[in-house]
Amino acid sequence: MSGLKPMDAEQLRENAHKMVDFIADYYKTIEDFPVLSQVQPGYLRDLLPDSAPTYPESLQQVFDDIQAKILPGVTHWQSPNFFGYYPSNSSVAGFLGEMLSAGLNIVGFSWITSPAATELEMIVLDWFAKMLKLPEEFLSAGQGGGVIQGTASEAILVVLLAARDRILRAEGKEALEKLVVYASDQTHSALQKACQIGGIHPENCRMLSTDSSTNYALSPNVLNEAISNDIAVGLVPFFLCATVGTTSSTAVDPLLELGKITKSNGIWFHVDAAYAGSACICPEYRHHIDGVEEADSFNMNAHKWFLTNFDCSLLWIKDRNALVQALSTNPEFLKNKASEANLVVDYKDWQIPLGRRFRSLKLWMVLRLYGLENLQSFIRNHIDLAKCFEDLVAQDSRFEIVTPRIFSLVCFRLLPPHNDETYATKLNHDLLDTVNSTGKIFVSHTVLSGKYVLRFAVGAPLTEERHVLAAWKLLQEEASALLAPL
Repeated sequence: MSGLKPMDAEQLRENAHKMVDFIADYYKTIEDFPVLSQVQPGYLRDLLPDSAPTYPESLQQVFDDIQAKILPGVTHWQSPNFFGYYPSNSSVAGFLGEMLSAGLNIVGFSWITSPAATELEMIVLDWFAKMLKLPEEFLSAGQGGGVIQGTASEAILVVLLAARDRILRAEGKEALEKLVVYASDQTHSALQKACQIGGIHPENCRMLSTDSSTNYALSPNVLNEAISNDIAVGLVPFFLCATVGTTSSTAVDPLLELGKITKSNGIWFHVDAAYAGSACICPEYRHHIDGVEEADSFNMNAHKWFLTNFDCSLLWIKDRNALVQALSTNPEFLKNKASEANLVVDYKDWQIPLGRRFRSLKLWMVLRLYGLENLQSFIRNHIDLAKCFEDLVAQDSRFEIVTPRIFSLVCFRLLPPHNDETYATKLNHDLLDTVNSTGKIFVSHTVLSGKYVLRFAVGAPLTEERHVLAAWKLLQEEASALLAPL
């Protein structure tokens, strides 16, 4: 093994077989691990040497270390008992696509660097847009098109920059300090980071408050009022980020009404459907993105709930020129005939970095090896499992459902004895800690209207009904133990 060459077909075959076996065995035994890693900060420093080896070690030695030292420090996102945050799907097809991408290892920043990488991405994003029934303007045949970003954070940042530069071309560069961004207080923190990077003044980021009366969706009246107030004092409203399926509670902002407001005020309208976008391939959930025809841009994460290994965030835009004008560079060393003649898309001008991976391969393989019908069933099954969990919670009077379930997330909490709200946070925090420290399941939390709430998100590919039932049984047992002394 000491003679491992930098690249050799037969050595690759032999060692990659071993790695695939190791990974397959991991999936076979994934339920044996505590879902949430139970190690302490800094645990690995004591287990590994303080400098890199001078001479090669064997693959078996590395496997032994992975088993003994790395896996204990892994939180198992692919475990069927992982119900925290939102899912991060891997799949056989996604894995194969990722493997091929690693094998070809191209850096596809412009068309010429691997024409197939650019063209497959355009085609696969057109396929996906058609599955979601997105308006024609988002397809690559016109002025718009789709692009794969690393994460929704990147997608939101690049469209914010496109919108910023578009308005500054009209208003003049010195207008930067007057630009105002709007969103609800449920919007992902990615927007705040995008504003920081984009030079938007913090006091001009309007995170408009929501409450249970709209199930935490942004109210069009509240938006209208905020815009009017800002215009009255000489500020320049320029960007709205609406969400379909918020992080805390899967709230769905009313796109159609919000879109009318942005249209009449010349505001860029972005829709973030990072998690819930996947569900919209099912006809019965498609109505949640009604109004997307009013949007300038739309994103969803295939790596959350669409069997595509991380990272693969899909972004569509109606006017690709706006992105290119904000993000393009044309250094001498990258000039080539196809780009100069304007015959091709160069995705480097649609993103922050120059380099990019061949990510369309895994999405293409997921779409081909599963097909739309199976992908719809996959989504529906998780939603059914979440309904099942919601019904169980509703039957136990010690708990309450905090906000209605829309997709596959259930927001619930343990009610404090004698309705003592001051004690409710500690009680639910303790319940969360207790169940997570058993290692049997992992759930996460949020805060809605000041209430500390547990989030149960179904979405791991291996999750079955038995896992949901076992999770509920554990939650009930630990709740009983916490309530007993009270």
